[in-house]
Amino acid sequence: MNETPQHPQDPHQSQDPVQSQQGWGNSWSTHPLPPIAYERATTTTPTAPKKPRRGAFAASVVAASLLVGAGAGVGGAAVWTTQHDADRTSASAPRSTSPVVDTPAAASGDGSVEQVAQTVLPSVVKIDVAGPQGQGSGSGIILSSDGQILTNNHVVELAGDSGELEVSFNDGSHAKAKIVGTDPLTDTAVIQAEGVSGLTPATIGSSDSLQVGQSVVAIGSPFGLDATVTSGIVSALNRPVNVGTVSQGNSTVYPAIQTDAAINPGNSGGPLVDMNGHVVGINASIQTASQGATGGEPGSIGLGFAIPIDEVMPVIQQLEKGETPTHARLGISVENVAAGQGALVTDGAKISDVNAGSAAADAGLKNGDVITKVDDTLITDADSLVATVRAYRPGDRVTITYTRDGDEHTVSLTLDSDSSATNS
Repeated sequence: MNETPQHPQDPHQSQDPVQSQQGWGNSWSTHPLPPIAYERATTTTPTAPKKPRRGAFAASVVAASLLVGAGAGVGGAAVWTTQHDADRTSASAPRSTSPVVDTPAAASGDGSVEQVAQTVLPSVVKIDVAGPQGQGSGSGIILSSDGQILTNNHVVELAGDSGELEVSFNDGSHAKAKIVGTDPLTDTAVIQAEGVSGLTPATIGSSDSLQVGQSVVAIGSPFGLDATVTSGIVSALNRPVNVGTVSQGNSTVYPAIQTDAAINPGNSGGPLVDMNGHVVGINASIQTASQGATGGEPGSIGLGFAIPIDEVMPVIQQLEKGETPTHARLGISVENVAAGQGALVTDGAKISDVNAGSAAADAGLKNGDVITKVDDTLITDADSLVATVRAYRPGDRVTITYTRDGDEHTVSLTLDSDSSATNS
């Protein structure tokens, strides 16, 4: 399902399988970070892999401002050169792609930050973007020796249909790039660097094996400062993060890896890796205490969020092939359950609409039902339901636990695909 929260002031109806409707909090709001974080903040403007573990979600993100983190630059996009390294122009070299490994949780902490940096830096790039609306920069992860690179959709979207992308490699060389495919719903994109070979693909690990407290390293180009390495721990898992509506009411919501490793505008699209140097997440957003009243870009306060690699690998593989990405759907719109009196907390996602012919309709779900669990994952609110369903694939069989008129029920259903629905 394509879960998508929609806010009361948004008149559009989502075609996503699950759409949440809720108001913004009094002291904070969710929105994308700037170009370095969400290719906008620092922009200058002219005038099918294994199914991931699904544990209970941590509480929803609260307080402060949530920013999608990835465009960056000091005073805008960092300056870049158009010179290319002749050593990267050979088209005859054999092609290799990112190996995928299952990283056991016990292996975390085996390496040092220094060792991790030496291993991963050759597989991380800086991406400079220029388009009709401005310019910015972010980060990327090398997927193949001939230049396929993974990044965030919000890093490259500034280019639009007529903009330009340039990739800066760890050895100081540069190459133009073009967009292979994007998926706003998961905030992922794949680009192709032109005329390169012999690159070092990153090793893809497993976000499913992560544990709270485990050491991790973030690498990228915060504020345009390429090849920057920061370290920290996994401070929470499965944190429902909503970075805003992309189109038609569809929202970008994912069950994030939360980390205190410093992530700032420009880190977006870069890797979060375990201590074996294996990619476990894509750095994508940060929480800030304010929007920066002085007009400057917001920075890290120790709450950064990465998209779990296991959740999006099927989408990434579709993008690599030039295919239109698909997502699982329940076929419903949902909203948060009304808060009770005083300190009473009511969990769950309340169904406000059921699409005819959908998986939810066929399973007998109705308006007013409150979904409290998907398989073993507890549902705390509309965003957590959206993020949970997004972690599955079309055709997966799930068990839905819900309440109706005060009674608890369960039903099993097969998730739909949005392949036939309008999608951004």
